[in-house]
Amino acid sequence: MDVTTPSPAINISAARTAVIFDLDGTLVDPAGGITGGIEHALRSMSLPVPDDAVLNSLIGPKLADALVRLAGVPGADVEGVIAVYRQWYRDHGMAMSLVYPGVRELLAQLAQDGVSLAVATQKPEPLAKKLLAHHGLADFFFVIRGSHADESLMPGDEGYRPGKSEIIAAALQALAERPDGSQPAVMVGDRHQDAEGARSNGLPCIGVGWGFAADGELAAAGVDTVVHSTQELASELALRAGKGNHGAV
Repeated sequence: MDVTTPSPAINISAARTAVIFDLDGTLVDPAGGITGGIEHALRSMSLPVPDDAVLNSLIGPKLADALVRLAGVPGADVEGVIAVYRQWYRDHGMAMSLVYPGVRELLAQLAQDGVSLAVATQKPEPLAKKLLAHHGLADFFFVIRGSHADESLMPGDEGYRPGKSEIIAAALQALAERPDGSQPAVMVGDRHQDAEGARSNGLPCIGVGWGFAADGELAAAGVDTVVHSTQELASELALRAGKGNHGAV
């Protein structure tokens, strides 16, 4: 993977573009902090542990749904697995995570260029904010949106956001409420949920090739393009800003 520092010559401020980033697999490499925690939780509850490919596929989707659908966890055990996992993640997993090379520099460049930045993640919102603050990234973002802190919420409960589409919509709404809120936007993520959530909100999606998508996943999900370095991402953002072909915030 060639993730390099972007060129400072790229400036997209004139287009007043908002960029919404996914978190795990896009900005931050969990580096085993998610999969190790899920494995720990499953073992602690005497549940089968799937292979590494399945564990990696759990990074990105809504965790409660993915545990049932992908890891075969019985519905009655999901709340307990998540509780054990979240505690392990707070105690150990967060410290294992790493900012992908070049990301910090890219965010600093975009912020300097006057770009409105947001995060939309399936991670519980308070935990997402804590992770970004842990890595010194939180101050780059005007908006950080995730799922509700209470992952036991069901459809119809106040604050429940069932998937990436609703989380991206919440980020867009918060961006639109800013004084300069009327501006184009683009989604950047590493999984098919990012592309599908972007499309449902009328946004283009740039896929990043350094995350957790399986081979061909991003193309099949209909991302507009896939980049393989932060240099490529900066160039793609500049190109799209110049074309002015984003969805509106």
